[in-house]
Amino acid sequence: MSEFLKNFQNAFSASVIPIALIVGIIVYIVVMGAPSNFQGNNHDNAPIPGNYFGVVYKGGFIVPILMCLLLTVITFSIERFITIRKATGKLNVLKFVKHIKNMLNRNQIDDAIAACEDQKGSVANVVRSALIKYQNVEPDATMSKEQKIVAIQKEVEEATSLELPSLEQNLVIIATISSLATLMGLLGTVLGMIRAFAAMANAGAPDSVALATGISEALVNTAFGIGTAALAVIMYNFYTSKIDKLIYSIDEAGFTIVQTYAAHH
Repeated sequence: MSEFLKNFQNAFSASVIPIALIVGIIVYIVVMGAPSNFQGNNHDNAPIPGNYFGVVYKGGFIVPILMCLLLTVITFSIERFITIRKATGKLNVLKFVKHIKNMLNRNQIDDAIAACEDQKGSVANVVRSALIKYQNVEPDATMSKEQKIVAIQKEVEEATSLELPSLEQNLVIIATISSLATLMGLLGTVLGMIRAFAAMANAGAPDSVALATGISEALVNTAFGIGTAALAVIMYNFYTSKIDKLIYSIDEAGFTIVQTYAAHH
């Protein structure tokens, strides 16, 4: 089941960006490029005053790319929220770790393992692995106390390394979009400015109204890109802090298990 879930997550991650791009193109052409958004019901004409769909449409082919980036950030943010919430488990992580500490102090290892199975989540998985290793090394007369402690510590580290990839998955994409969206927005603006000034040059006589309209349409890309980048930065920092808290809880629980073994033996 875990292998199936892992394959599903990989397939989901790989399909989000292409699907978001397709959706972005459809919205750009069908919704924003609708003739009703433009003067004379023709998208080659200027947008109707106050019609923002028409203004955004005039931003050019960079707009659907920026929409793709925005949809990708939103999708992965929702996916990370669900994943990290599930990794936390049923109870509050701090309460769970405190509960495990109390049971370890009373040497209730079996009860602690049962509590981990009931809690579920990444923290519970790591603690459960460490507690099972605790039980396995305890009766082993061939190992010294120091070797047993090292074995428990190693089990915590290995279990943590198995949980981390699932927690950090797709965060790299969000972090990349935080920079890429701004650059794409600036690229769209530069291309729009080139088109605006080229049109002015071909017209011969300067037209301040047409120039201002072209510049405002070009700046739509910058606004879109900065807005997307800001959302990506916020989401990346938010989920990174959540993961750091989970890792801290895992480290605290692992330290408690090791210290409890050292104290009781």
